[in-house]
Amino acid sequence: MNIYDFTVIDIDNKEVKLSKYKDNVLLIVNVASLCGFTPQYEDLEKLYLKYKDNNFKILAFPSNQFSKQEPGNNEDIKTFCSVNFNTSFDMFSKINVNGDDAIPLYKFLKQQASGILGTKSIKWNFTKFLINKNGEVLNRYAPFTKPFNIQDDITKLL
Repeated sequence: MNIYDFTVIDIDNKEVKLSKYKDNVLLIVNVASLCGFTPQYEDLEKLYLKYKDNNFKILAFPSNQFSKQEPGNNEDIKTFCSVNFNTSFDMFSKINVNGDDAIPLYKFLKQQASGILGTKSIKWNFTKFLINKNGEVLNRYAPFTKPFNIQDDITKLL
């Protein structure tokens, strides 16, 4: 099993089979608009623009599970990201990343790459997962890890 086995809903409420990302290096991130880490949107966009022509994609999944830092609906989130950060990477529908209501993709990601001290749950917004071109989860990065600090890991996979 790999991430290509999953189907998710995009920010426009359309079903997306993750198999469409086959042969791409992916950075999957749970995001929020009202978080102290929200400025990472800017570096995520820069990183995406730098490597997108080399089969690199960013998949952003808004979540309101951490201090209600993503209160808006999908349209609010889309507008916020466009107006404030001019994001062009792929955005998905607001989800739960923890608990019984976590989407299957996030349950899988957490099983494949645990957090600090082996924890499975997502601790905060802007936790990042690096996926290789075969759909395998290679690494998990803490929210405070800045996107460009992952750059070397990404370029090794491109």
